[in-house]
Amino acid sequence: MGITSYAQNFEDVMLWRALNDVGMGFYIDIGAQHPMTDSVSKAFYEQGWRGIHVEPVADYANLLRADRADEVVIQAVVAEAHGIVRFYQIPNTGLSTTRREIAAEHREKLGFPVIECLVPAVTLDDVFDQVPGDDIHWLKIDVESAEGEVLMGWRHSQRRPWVVVIEATHPNTPVENFESWEALIVDKGYD
Repeated sequence: MGITSYAQNFEDVMLWRALNDVGMGFYIDIGAQHPMTDSVSKAFYEQGWRGIHVEPVADYANLLRADRADEVVIQAVVAEAHGIVRFYQIPNTGLSTTRREIAAEHREKLGFPVIECLVPAVTLDDVFDQVPGDDIHWLKIDVESAEGEVLMGWRHSQRRPWVVVIEATHPNTPVENFESWEALIVDKGYD
């Protein structure tokens, strides 16, 4: 059975090829953004899968809640520790970030407005604690150069998603930037 791709770089298609024999699976989408536009989870949702979305931008979190009333939406960033963090919202894009230098780059190079605000932070351990069953079939992390901070919040949980997809390039470029966090995921037993 085929799927309609909603993802930016066909991540959903690649995941579906690997996992299409799983019945009603479970996913976690960190940096979920819009429920359809550039969504890695939408194609899976249409096939009966369910999951957890983590999205700090209120407008996107509300769209996710409206589109997926039967899923968990956590309106926060995932970070190394609990608390309140400075967040740089770039309206109507998927480029919002906790990284000041990334926000400044988008403002200077692309002319995007940046709204600085404070948002709650949870850890990846906290997100894993909300999974209702045993299996997490895939975890996606796309948080505009803060992927390492997300992984540093995976300290105690013994949860092991089957597949982990992590944005590994500098935002809006093909320049690889995974060297700062790659050891964190390799140390968890992933290739």
